[in-house]
Amino acid sequence: MDFRIEHDSMGEIKVPSDKYWGAQTQRSLENFEIGIEKMPLEIVKAFGIIKLAAARANHTLLPNRMTEEKLSVIEKASLEVISGELDSHFPLAVWQTGSGTQSNMNSNEVIANRANEIAGKKLLHPNDDINMSQSSNDTFPTAMHIAAVCETKKKLIPSVKKLISAFDKLESENTDAIKSGRTHLEDATPITFAQEISGWSASLKRDIEMIEQSLKPLSHLALGATAVGTGLNAPKGFDTEVTKEVSLITGLDFKPEENKFHALTSKDELVFAHGALKALACDLMKIANDIRWLASGPRCGLGEINIPENEPGSSIMPGKVNPTQCEAVTMVSVQVMANDTAIGICASQGNFELNVFMPVCIYNFLQSVRLLSDVCLSFEKNCVSGITANKAKMREYLDNSLMTVTALTPVIGYENAAKVVHKAHKENVSLKEACVALGYLDEKEFDENFHPERMV
Repeated sequence: MDFRIEHDSMGEIKVPSDKYWGAQTQRSLENFEIGIEKMPLEIVKAFGIIKLAAARANHTLLPNRMTEEKLSVIEKASLEVISGELDSHFPLAVWQTGSGTQSNMNSNEVIANRANEIAGKKLLHPNDDINMSQSSNDTFPTAMHIAAVCETKKKLIPSVKKLISAFDKLESENTDAIKSGRTHLEDATPITFAQEISGWSASLKRDIEMIEQSLKPLSHLALGATAVGTGLNAPKGFDTEVTKEVSLITGLDFKPEENKFHALTSKDELVFAHGALKALACDLMKIANDIRWLASGPRCGLGEINIPENEPGSSIMPGKVNPTQCEAVTMVSVQVMANDTAIGICASQGNFELNVFMPVCIYNFLQSVRLLSDVCLSFEKNCVSGITANKAKMREYLDNSLMTVTALTPVIGYENAAKVVHKAHKENVSLKEACVALGYLDEKEFDENFHPERMV
């Protein structure tokens, strides 16, 4: 491999000649050979947005330092970062400095070297120009918020909405499918399958409402705080100007965080937002479990619904088919719940003027967004859109249910109705036979008052 010599405040170091990163990125690569988890590309893109916005803001506020010539090439290099063209030049591990300093410098070095290449001369310095008016301590929290908001709005919410649409369609197709309800895993009074589905759909709609609400605090950015929140070395009005530029680049509404000391040391906004993601995971877990229970069988389970048969389910049992999409949903849900614990612990560890658990915090957050987005699309495509009701099986269970006796309680009273249930169950006879045998109603009276289809 060919190398070139780069230097920083600690001296010289060899860097691969085909990479745009510099000395500080190389030191991080060599000092943190930990795990396989790399800094998420969503953060890389967010840094591209930050460096572009900062250059434009500096050009407005400090035109003598951020000249038109410098801005022009920084813009081109930053846009390449945002587009993903330079992804291979961002190699750093999540397990680095807790402030994300080396990832900030990775961005500064890549953009500086690429911009110098575009300019055809040594025009820019990573710290003096690309990092102008910034610190790692305010850019990394800002990158976290930008990535979290953009990915949640542009990827997760549309995915959940697509899943909701599939449930709404399934609901409209099953308004006439009456079945036995279940509580405590025991028989309960009747409902329609459409009503059951509506509960799933409403849960997901409420999750979207909570997620959208949780994104509002994340729209406040730390830029302008610099090292400890005082704004040292940033021009007056930089926070407002740079946040305006971020909003223009992303097409989303971001605002400067009023209290910069809070912005650097607290991660409560991410905890709050991830709590909404965990709520979604909880609902997805419940829905997936309902579906796989209802589809259990084909001969020894509930068998009330049919789900798509996507692949063989066993290497030893011929013909076996499993609810694999439901299993994927539940595994993702468990991971999201675990991520929530990690994020909460990260947020509790802010010491004095800075939280130093930021890379692992945002790694877990973005993993949750990514997994939830992907699994909602997969669940919709490979399971929910192909669900059909086994209405004959639903009717069979409904006809055998003892809890339909609830329709008789206004006529014969709760205690007498309970005696009917116990007799019918013990002697394996119908509710009608038990009720008539006990002398509470004759057959005609029973038929006049017993209508399970009216109980929904």
